Amino acid sequence: MSAGRGSAGGAMEMGEVSSLSSGKQDSALTVSAVRRLQFCAGHRVYKHESKCANLHGHNYVLFLHATAEADDASHQDGLDSLGRVVDFGKLKQLFNPWLEDNWDHGFILFKEDEEAVAALSRFPEQKLFLLDTNPTAENMARFILKDLAPRLLEGSGVKLTKVVLWETENCFAEVEYARS
Repeated sequence: MSAGRGSAGGAMEMGEVSSLSSGKQDSALTVSAVRRLQFCAGHRVYKHESKCANLHGHNYVLFLHATAEADDASHQDGLDSLGRVVDFGKLKQLFNPWLEDNWDHGFILFKEDEEAVAALSRFPEQKLFLLDTNPTAENMARFILKDLAPRLLEGSGVKLTKVVLWETENCFAEVEYARS
């Protein structure tokens, strides 16, 4: 290879192979895999001061940020033997069925919202999920990160570190574990 070509960013000649590996490990790097999922659900924000006190729905967009667990031997430098945190399809396989069974095309309500719970319970086929907290985007994202993800990812060598939940195209909530 002549000077000014190849790995220094110059033009490659036919048959040359370029490598981007620096040969160094950077312990300050965190590598995340992010999976986007969607679901439609209704809710109401109990005791809201405005229109969100009414039953209504959203087309939610969920972003799951996953990293390898620090003590998982199968993830060298945060990546598996193929160079991934996790197969993106695995996150979909684990989370999508739960979302479809519990939240998608159903209602998510605060368990203390007796009026809405009673009203929707009158429909025997109505999917209804009761949260221990008001179903704001922030609380729903926190539920996914702290309650749901540890159960669904148990034994996988992967953990969620951040959840981003878009409620509308203009509004979203982020919940993440503090970096140590």
